[in-house]
Amino acid sequence: MARLSPVAFSFSLALACSIAALAQHPQSTSFTANNAVVITHGQSAVPLNGPWKFHLGDSPIDTATHQRLWAEPGFEDSNWETVYLTPQPGGADPFNGDPRYVRGWTRKGHPGYRGWAWYRLRVVVQGPREELALEGPFWMEDGYQAFANGTLLGSYGKFGNTDKTPATYFTQPTMFPLPAALGTGAGPAGITLAMRVWMGQPGLMHFADAGGLHYAPLLGGAKAIKAQNLLDWHENIIENSWSPFEGAVLFLLGLLAASLILIDRSDGVYGWLAAVLFFSAGFDLLVNAGSAWTHWVSARFYFLFFQGIFLPLHMGGWLMVWWKWFRLRRPAWVPLAIVGLTLAYMIFGFVSEGVLPGATPHPLSAGFVAGPAVTRLAFLGLLVFIIGLGIREDGPSGWLVLPAVVPLAGLQFQTELVLLHMPVQWHPLGINFTIGNLANLVLEVALSLLLLRRLLHSLERQRRMALDLKQAQEVQRVILSQTRTALPGLVIESDYRPVTEVGGDFFQILPDATNGSVLIVAGDVTGKGLKAGMLVALLVGAIRMAAETITDPLLMLEALNRRLLDRADAQTTCLALRIGKDGSVTLANAGHLSPYLNGEPLQMEGALPLGVLDEAQFSVMHFKLNERDRLVLMSDGIAEATNAEGKLFGYERIDELLKTGNSASAVADAAQKFGQNDDISVISATRDIELVPALVREFAESRF
Repeated sequence: MARLSPVAFSFSLALACSIAALAQHPQSTSFTANNAVVITHGQSAVPLNGPWKFHLGDSPIDTATHQRLWAEPGFEDSNWETVYLTPQPGGADPFNGDPRYVRGWTRKGHPGYRGWAWYRLRVVVQGPREELALEGPFWMEDGYQAFANGTLLGSYGKFGNTDKTPATYFTQPTMFPLPAALGTGAGPAGITLAMRVWMGQPGLMHFADAGGLHYAPLLGGAKAIKAQNLLDWHENIIENSWSPFEGAVLFLLGLLAASLILIDRSDGVYGWLAAVLFFSAGFDLLVNAGSAWTHWVSARFYFLFFQGIFLPLHMGGWLMVWWKWFRLRRPAWVPLAIVGLTLAYMIFGFVSEGVLPGATPHPLSAGFVAGPAVTRLAFLGLLVFIIGLGIREDGPSGWLVLPAVVPLAGLQFQTELVLLHMPVQWHPLGINFTIGNLANLVLEVALSLLLLRRLLHSLERQRRMALDLKQAQEVQRVILSQTRTALPGLVIESDYRPVTEVGGDFFQILPDATNGSVLIVAGDVTGKGLKAGMLVALLVGAIRMAAETITDPLLMLEALNRRLLDRADAQTTCLALRIGKDGSVTLANAGHLSPYLNGEPLQMEGALPLGVLDEAQFSVMHFKLNERDRLVLMSDGIAEATNAEGKLFGYERIDELLKTGNSASAVADAAQKFGQNDDISVISATRDIELVPALVREFAESRF
């Protein structure tokens, strides 16, 4: 059996040399009285064109010898059909252009037949007596066993001891040494050759020409047959070498698409595109090449996988690629339709390949056989619909995808073109080039250019996003920076180090000049990046506005809580405290990390973050700062710093740092060097009644 590989080609030069070599060897086509063909082989490999005796069906078993009667040399086959394997003028192999090709039994009076059939030929070998060998046909459907004088020489395919369907493979050059006794002794050697052939479930390559032998077997000296077999293997390797080449190109394109994910994670098309390209590359590299050059992939598995898995996933995957390419979201039923069509095609493909033989009535089976073509039409209609939506969304630039889409649409119907005997392949300079190869080539070139264009657009979008982040960083620096303020008897230090360009921690230090008090509000919003930065800007604005009329920390938290309600993903831990001129402190906490007083954490009741409940209850505490007392507020980015071994910075290290009187900057330094993975903010307030005015040391500005 041969198949329509995605790309297969052969060198006409090697083929011509092979044919010329055969033509130079002496051979005879005269017949003896018993209708045996006489050949004089010398050192040649002679094609056995016939006349072959042919019969449909399988041989009965001799009850005495348990051998197949139709393989025996004495079997009377004069009433069998006579067929020739002689190439006809103008005839050529439809896959590689080889002129030695002949049509099968479906064109010789047996249309539609599949099953067992036998060929028999009597040969008289003249010339020097030496070891003989037989090379099997270069192409046939689907498997065979070769006999010489009733002795089984070997087989192509896995034939069991019973009459069960054999496991067959795509035809590869095969040689069979003949028994030594047939090539020794005096006088001509009489040999009866028999070929027991099996043609199974129709596949993509079962044309109207299908059935049996398409090339004449070769008989000759073992050395000559070995040389011819090696030449045929070279032709087979070259003919099918396009599949791994194309697979390598697809794999490289898949790597390119996968690498673009690292550049632009927001574009989902790269993941889908990489998956489809890797899947197609794997099919070319493993299934196509494996079936052409090895016995890893049987013909049965190939057609089941091709029709039931590869084609459905290939088509469905490409439709998802173009859906993602245009960033379409409506109508929402399109992805579901793609999944549904893919599953339907899988079912139709498996049933049409006979996975469930006899499981359905004949009319229903016929419907399943037509199912793949109907599904491909549905795929085509959905593809046109998606491209139409994309062009409407993208405008004129959407038309640029057509050079990649048109070949993809054509690839869906190459099977129907083959069955309609349309020209789907050509042989320039002996190279087999199919319409599928052409479509894939155009698709790969167009896709490469489209990916390059999309990459440039992604880089430009990344540049604009980086500029937006830079501007957001500048805005955050302005709203979080503090001016130097004179406060009697109070030293305030702060340090802020975002883990990304825009952080989610925030704080505000708001002195009240009328009574000498200061209001400090600090918090941590959920998330990071630009979204968190926008929420920080909202909160800082709300804090400054509320501070004009609110000095009580609890009322401040309640006001902020109302601002965050009904905002998705806007939960925020927050802490507000007011330090009076006399050192009195009022502290309200909404799920934030408790402050440390003189190195010891304050024991406060837990509370929900802001933005969770309308009537949330927040923890409140009152105490007083005495001279030299130090109150430290920090975000959880300190405790959650993680080193390369996965160990947390932890609260024990925080306790040690604070008990030794380290500054806010020193605490931030220690956590950052340990392994920062979240925003870090530290504020310390130390009561020093001797300072008039006090100094607010601000380190945050230099840390951006």
